[in-house]
Amino acid sequence: MKRSLIVIGAAATLIAAFVAGAYFYTARQNAEVTTAAQSVDSPFKRVGTPSMGNPDAKVEITEFFDPACEACRAFYPHVKRLLGEHSGKVRLTLRYAAFHEGSDYVVKLLEAARLQGQEIYLKTLEATLSAQPMWAEHGRPQPQKVWDALASTGLDIERARRDMERPEIAARLQQDTADIVALKVRQTPTFFINGKPLRNFGQDGLSFQLREEIAASYP
Repeated sequence: MKRSLIVIGAAATLIAAFVAGAYFYTARQNAEVTTAAQSVDSPFKRVGTPSMGNPDAKVEITEFFDPACEACRAFYPHVKRLLGEHSGKVRLTLRYAAFHEGSDYVVKLLEAARLQGQEIYLKTLEATLSAQPMWAEHGRPQPQKVWDALASTGLDIERARRDMERPEIAARLQQDTADIVALKVRQTPTFFINGKPLRNFGQDGLSFQLREEIAASYP
């Protein structure tokens, strides 16, 4: 009996230590992100990043996004709906985190599409996400197949193939990679709202924290 109580007590102590460790790690990480956000070279103040919504909105969702990520695909309609519900008050900035094999190719394609205008970019983005199961199968990605899904987007495909290799696109992706390291982004999607990490991951957590930030920014 005594022995079992000792084992239970030891297990409880280990769990408490783990929870405390996780809490302090998260608190330290959040403090580091806040410091980075307020720095002169803030990762949240990059010129030329893809965005949607009112550019003068007081509330900004920053999403680190991988076009091969199933969770990013699942979140996209929800994020788009939030932009519509809070029209004029919220903008979305997309940053690329090409963690999956083959997704760096598709990221360059998306940036090449953006050179053809915002409407073409959004159509290409949505067609790419819709076709994700076709080209982004885990373990056997075939990113070249994504072109087959873009015929109805209006994208000038030959131009996009050339533009993918433009040096400014490579430079933008290098900047995203550096900011991923600075902000300790380890998974996609990762969201920040006005530079603050998402407290509770999930669609409800995103919606709740967004409403909080809107209420604070538009009293």
